[in-house]
Amino acid sequence: MHIHKEGYKSIAIGAIVFAVLNLLSFYFISSSLPIVSLLIFIITLGTFLFLISFFRVPNRVLTTGENLVVCPADGKVVVIEEVFDEEYFHDKRLQISVFMSPANVHQNRNPISGEVIYNQYHKGKYLVAWHPKSSTENERHSVVIKKGNTEILVKQIAGALAKRIVNYLKVGQPVAQAAEYGFIKFGSRVDLLLPLGTKVNVQLNEVVKGGVTVLATLQ
Repeated sequence: MHIHKEGYKSIAIGAIVFAVLNLLSFYFISSSLPIVSLLIFIITLGTFLFLISFFRVPNRVLTTGENLVVCPADGKVVVIEEVFDEEYFHDKRLQISVFMSPANVHQNRNPISGEVIYNQYHKGKYLVAWHPKSSTENERHSVVIKKGNTEILVKQIAGALAKRIVNYLKVGQPVAQAAEYGFIKFGSRVDLLLPLGTKVNVQLNEVVKGGVTVLATLQ
């Protein structure tokens, strides 16, 4: 396991706050109010460990395959349904959505190999990530990856807590399946819009891993 580059600054600030608060607590509170000093230590330590956990990138064996659609994020499958896409395709697509809690790894990975042919950031609201309208009304970043005749839209969606979406891709860029393409901070969701007729390999509420779980098989 290692720490994601997006977390260096946050963890450094967290370490400084942890050290300063506990030094102040030790010198001014510990002798007269030891229980309060202990609580400060426990709370600040827990917060610091959470930051480290949030920005962790575990070592794992990644899945690749010619017709496979690999999960772009850690989390839980919350949507499997046909939808009408108004942003790019302007027709019906199969949507699979993965909800990422603050406890999940928040690194995002390419579901397929191919070429980036669309990349668009959208300002928006910060509804809870499982809200049905979060896909179209929340802050989000959409990318379309084309492989042969197949195009897949991947949408990073900010949640009630997540207010920073990081996306590293550019139009015209070739991408490798399961390689990192972005990061979302603090609880969010990722939508995949797939061609109708795609075989779904997961079920609602199934726990999935980014770069490992096969969400679907292209026909």
